[in-house]
Amino acid sequence: MTDTATAVTVFHAEPDPAEFVAWADRMGEAAGRATGFVEARVAAGEMPELDWAVSVTFDSEANLQRWLDDPDRRRLLAEGVTAGCRRASSDMILVPGHLPPGTAVFEHAVAPGRESRFVAAQARLASVIAEFPGFEGSAVLGPRGAGRWFSVLRFRTDRQLAVWMASSRRHEALPELRSELTEDFAVVASSTPFGSILRVQDGRAAVTPRWKTAMLVLLVLYPTVMTLSRFLTPHFVDWGAPLWLSTWLGQIASVALLTFTLMPAATRRFRRWLDPVDGAGARVGIAGAAAVLVLYAATLTLFGSVRWLQFWDYPR
Repeated sequence: MTDTATAVTVFHAEPDPAEFVAWADRMGEAAGRATGFVEARVAAGEMPELDWAVSVTFDSEANLQRWLDDPDRRRLLAEGVTAGCRRASSDMILVPGHLPPGTAVFEHAVAPGRESRFVAAQARLASVIAEFPGFEGSAVLGPRGAGRWFSVLRFRTDRQLAVWMASSRRHEALPELRSELTEDFAVVASSTPFGSILRVQDGRAAVTPRWKTAMLVLLVLYPTVMTLSRFLTPHFVDWGAPLWLSTWLGQIASVALLTFTLMPAATRRFRRWLDPVDGAGARVGIAGAAAVLVLYAATLTLFGSVRWLQFWDYPR
């Protein structure tokens, strides 16, 4: 869902999941003809503890809003009401960094062949969450074919969601869910290319502390600059570019790599540490900082001891 816009609509459970899925598929096919369509997902009838829902994702919020106002969608919603497919909530618009109050979205890499066990674990987790005040529902949206799953958790308020997120019951229940995944789940939030993550908690925006962002940028920037200075910048000089121009061209390559590839990858690896909510505790903060310091030492040792990587001393 990163860099896209998604609408999730929750429906009342109906006696016939197959009929609901068939109607939802028609909705997805109609959305597929609209500009900017990315994907549609359906959740229905897997477990009684989980919501029935339909999600559509577009490449921008503007295109998503056009689809939500499209006459074809209104017609299909009316047909759904006639067939018993009645909405249980208004459309939830999920744009990174701008989630509705009380809403959390999680991304899951489900292990192949464990999809049904994952859904069952989500249902048992929803039963635990239902004991907390303000819980309104949980929807699990699987991909059409291979891909990542998403779960949408709804509370009445951000404060009630925060109580669940910080609870010991949550930490006790998560290991079962994690056992069905190939990697730890991620909280879907807005992250900038340079490592800051934006979350909304208790109605207030929270962002990654600057010192964490700075540490991560340095971790990625140093080996990038050293590598490009050794393997790319000399070629610019060989091609006749003066040093001031070759340095500038090298910085263009460095910024492009950091913005579009390296920093997003590093942010994913350190997402929990960077998250201003999940990473706010002292234990997570110290562990993440220690990991970054170890990587600092590794890169410094590498470039300080391997002459082949030293652009200032390598014979040409």
